[in-house]
Parts: sequence; C-alpha cells; structure tokens
Amino acid sequence: MKIIIAGAGEVGTHLAEMLTRQDHSITVIDEDGEHLRKMEQDNDLLTIEGSPTSIKNLKDAGVEDTDLFIAVTPHESQNITACLLATNLGAKKKVARVDNGEYLEENCQKFFSKMGIDAFIYPEKLAAEEIMTSLNRSWVRQWLEFGDGALILIGMKVRGGAPILNKRLQDLTNSDHYRIVAIRRDLQTIVPRGSDEVLEGDIVYFITTHNFVDHVRKEAGKEVIQVRDLIIMGASKITEQLCGMLPKSMQAKVLEKDKVQADKLSRNINQLVVNSDATDPNMLQEEDIEDMDAFVAMSSKTESNILACLEAKRHGIKKTIAEVENMSYIPLAEQLDIGYIVNKKLIAASYIYQYTLDANVSVNRVKCLTHVDVEVLELIAKVDTKITSAPIYQLDLPKDIFIGGVIKPNGVGFIANGKTLIEAGDRVVVFCRSASIKNISAHFRQRN
Repeated sequence: MKIIIAGAGEVGTHLAEMLTRQDHSITVIDEDGEHLRKMEQDNDLLTIEGSPTSIKNLKDAGVEDTDLFIAVTPHESQNITACLLATNLGAKKKVARVDNGEYLEENCQKFFSKMGIDAFIYPEKLAAEEIMTSLNRSWVRQWLEFGDGALILIGMKVRGGAPILNKRLQDLTNSDHYRIVAIRRDLQTIVPRGSDEVLEGDIVYFITTHNFVDHVRKEAGKEVIQVRDLIIMGASKITEQLCGMLPKSMQAKVLEKDKVQADKLSRNINQLVVNSDATDPNMLQEEDIEDMDAFVAMSSKTESNILACLEAKRHGIKKTIAEVENMSYIPLAEQLDIGYIVNKKLIAASYIYQYTLDANVSVNRVKCLTHVDVEVLELIAKVDTKITSAPIYQLDLPKDIFIGGVIKPNGVGFIANGKTLIEAGDRVVVFCRSASIKNISAHFRQRN
C-alpha cells in the first residue's frame, strides 16, 4: 500500500516506523529537514521537506495514486487542509488528526465525509476513554469489548497466590469459556500453547464472555477496588477530556505546577484544580494522597509521570496510571509495576491500522496492545472466503495468527477452538503478532 504521512512528530514518526516494517511504501512530509534525514537513515522510506499544504509537495510525494493519506501534524487546521487538498489531487483514503471533539460528532463527520475526509482521530480523547475504562475496572491493565460486550479481552498482572499459577493451560478448569491469548514475561511476548504455564509476575491476556469475567478475575487472584477519589497530575488535553467523562461517583483533584495552565484548566472543568507540584512528596501529603484510590500522571514528561506514580504507590495507592509517550520507557514502567500505561502513539496506530488492511476485508476494530507485541482485530467473515471454507484446525493459519472468539449475527459470542466453523456474517476476534497483520487479509478476502 502507498501511504503518505503528513507530519513527522511523535505520532507521525511512530506510524512511519511501524508501517514501514509491514512492507508499505511510506513517504513523510514535514518542515523539519534534520528530523526527516534521521528518519531516512533509520527506516526504508522517502521524505519531503516542506509543508503538507503545498500542492507542489503533495504532487512530489505522488499523492495522485496514494492509497492512504494520514495528516498528523500538531496543527488541526493544517491537517484538515492537507486532507482536502489530497482528496482533490487523487488520494483514495484520508485521515486527519484533530483536537476538537466537535468534529467527532456524527453530523460533522458526515459533513467532512462529503468533502472527502474519511475519518478524524483525536488521540487525547481516545486516551481519556481508555483511562476511564481502567478507573471503572481498577483490577485490569487492559479491557476491550467486542460486539457490545459479547466477547471481552482482559489484560491483568498475575501475582503470587493466584489459582491459575504454575498450571498447564490445557489443565485449567472452565477453559472452554475463556482462553489465554498472550503472555508478557521478562519483556518478551509469548503466544501460549496448551503446555505453557502462567508464572508469578506475568501480564496475561484473556478472552472470555461476559458471564465468565468474574471467574477469570478470581483465577488471576484480583480483587475489585472501587475508585471514588483520585489525583490527576498535569493539566494536559487528556486531563481535560478525562475530567469531562468522570461520573458523579468519582471526584478528582488536579495538580498542576504551572499557574497559567492550572487557571486555564480550572475554567474548563468542574473538578478541583490546585496549583501544586505533584512530583514533590511533601505536596502530595498536603493534598491527602493517603486518602486517594487512584493516581493518574498526565504531565508532558514521561520520567516525571513514572516517578510520581512510584511515589503514589509508596503512599499506598493501588491504582496508578501514567502517560508514557517515550516508547523506550514502557518496559521500565512495566518493571516498576505502573498499573496502566497510556501511549498516544499506540492509540493512534490502533485507529489507523484498519485503513491499511485490504479494502476487500471488513474490519470492525483494530487494537495495539500496550504490553505485548500482539494486535487484536475484529473482522467480519464474508461468503466465499478461506476463513469460512473449513473448521479452524484445517485452515492452515500461520502459527502467529490465533482466532480467539466468534460473535454470531444474533450477538452471541463464544470462545473458538479447532473444531469451530466460521460462517459468513460472523464477527471474528483475531490475535496476531504486529509483523503478521498483513497476512490476515488473505483469509478474509473474497475469492474472485
């Protein structure tokens, strides 16, 4: 697939590196020539120094026969303008990053769709939604629903004393109702087989049905913790979005050391904003950290977020959440037992992945999992495709592609096994390693 990325900031750079590894033809447009030259040295891609709203630059990038145009500069108006120009110059699909929630409303999306922009992405809002999900279910590291909850993916860190520890997966009770699809151990991803075991400290991903969520929680030895009071560090865009989502049952105290930023945020939210430095242990004590149920670190500095979460854990806070935008710090945050990690680059990648798959494949959802080198996709099976031709064990799927569950057209979900026969109209939840995501299309593509 030929892809143009407008903007070589954090999100654009990560997308370029990720998509290049999947054998796509990538061209990046940005005004920072020095950064572009480094990208060319480290990756197999082309770059153009200049503005993505320049018609000449777009033509030089070959926009007329581009399959996917992604505008992710820091400037919303520039992204929209670039996509509109790309539409008129021949690009097939266009995605723009925005920071205005109004554009995500259905009527606005219809308006821009008529103008040729296929989708908007607002990573900060998506991040806030993920944090809200984590606060509602404080015992999980990741929670993802498919088919309105017919199937649920749950990621948890398994600690000592959990019933599931040191047992072969094939010997687990009620395993027909849940499946372990990935394990993170010592910074390595394991796609488990029946003979594998879960060890203490593993981050384990389960897929199950709604009725067996509580069973899976108990198997992992997790207790339910209700979050009512929380501290949020940093007056970021994510913080503003999150505060707008908090239910009445939750009260937040936002700590921001920059007085201008604190005053600005206080005018836009209904939560308490305090001009205070959350990285200062004495300040945390003054703000009653011991009485809090959760601590959310959303400052612009990854190191500060991790350190602040560690200090919160020292004060007995069981649920900690940190924005970790530096990808190299994610393994460190895992080792230091930060409960939930937010990364806008991974969130953006999850959203854009679906546009890189074969146009003949129906994709409901794609998600990059934070702790493991595994992607999860929700795909719709069609008539006359390889995926519907035989039971799963006869499909000769690559070893790093795994079908976790199926949702029937009537909304009923179940865990798949080797004898499962997928039928047209089924929604199929598929797990695969990042490098193999392109191999899925062949099984879901209709035959000519």
